[in-house]
Amino acid sequence: MTHDITIKLADEAATLKCGAEIAKVLVPGLSIYLHGDLGAGKTTWVRGLLHQLGHTGKVKSPTYTLVEPYQVSLSGDLLNVYHFDLYRFTDPEEWDAAGFRDYFNASSLCLVEWPEQAGELLPAADIELFLQPYKDGRKLTLHSNSAIGGAMLTRFNPII
Repeated sequence: MTHDITIKLADEAATLKCGAEIAKVLVPGLSIYLHGDLGAGKTTWVRGLLHQLGHTGKVKSPTYTLVEPYQVSLSGDLLNVYHFDLYRFTDPEEWDAAGFRDYFNASSLCLVEWPEQAGELLPAADIELFLQPYKDGRKLTLHSNSAIGGAMLTRFNPII
């Protein structure tokens, strides 16, 4: 079941709020791939999601480390969240050597910026998020690629 939602985000605050609203309907085991040019708001959206889940520290783009791990609470259970930024990713051997494939499992949440850089190494996304400039803000489109992603998006309240 696929499901699409498009939202116009006026500013950075709206992007943060959108991430926070998605966090309210998350389930473990999801892979969300974030698409958009540099500066489109991908990390800002992730920051809103993580802060809603209770992370109080900084959320930075893992451009040089490739992945930043977080532990948060989801419905009282511990959830491992992995925030990838594959913009500078060039070596498929690094993927296997680092054990990144193991991060994609039923008890974690994987958020991947620049997924196209990993090509066939990544499993299919449950949800794809597309951010692009729109007037003075941005336009966000969420597209589900799986039943679990579609079910989650049907519970999402896109009032931003």
